[in-house]
Amino acid sequence: LTPGNPLKDTGRLHGLSERAQAAREVAEDPRIDISCLEAVIGTRYTVDTIIHLRRRVSGVRFVWIMGADNLAQFHRWKDWRRIAAEVPIAVIDRPPQSFRALAAPAAQALSRYRLPENQAGRLTDAQPPAWVFLSGLKLNLSSTGLRNPDGSWRTK
Repeated sequence: LTPGNPLKDTGRLHGLSERAQAAREVAEDPRIDISCLEAVIGTRYTVDTIIHLRRRVSGVRFVWIMGADNLAQFHRWKDWRRIAAEVPIAVIDRPPQSFRALAAPAAQALSRYRLPENQAGRLTDAQPPAWVFLSGLKLNLSSTGLRNPDGSWRTK
């Protein structure tokens, strides 16, 4: 989890530990590790996180996962081209952002590196830049959607 997205207003953001707990409650798969690494290493930028992880755990093959809403603004991220050059990317469709995301500057710039959805399993072995747009089964979950109307986090 990020301490706060630099492109969003973080003034009304819940505390990091509260958001981490909410994420743990949703992520019921033991292969998912909820981490607050960016707070530990002192960054809010994905590129810094990726560089840190690649230095610390060489030999591990990472895939960056982002929602289509982030692909739509990826061209505004710090060093977005380096992110794409460092790790393969899986983009999860988040309607109604699909068309906006695929027409965005970053998606267009990286279009020749896009793999067909049925080859998503190859991402871990793909040489970056490589990305796939996943439009399969979806849950309409977001950090906003996980909150109760009063702003508190939902629990099971």
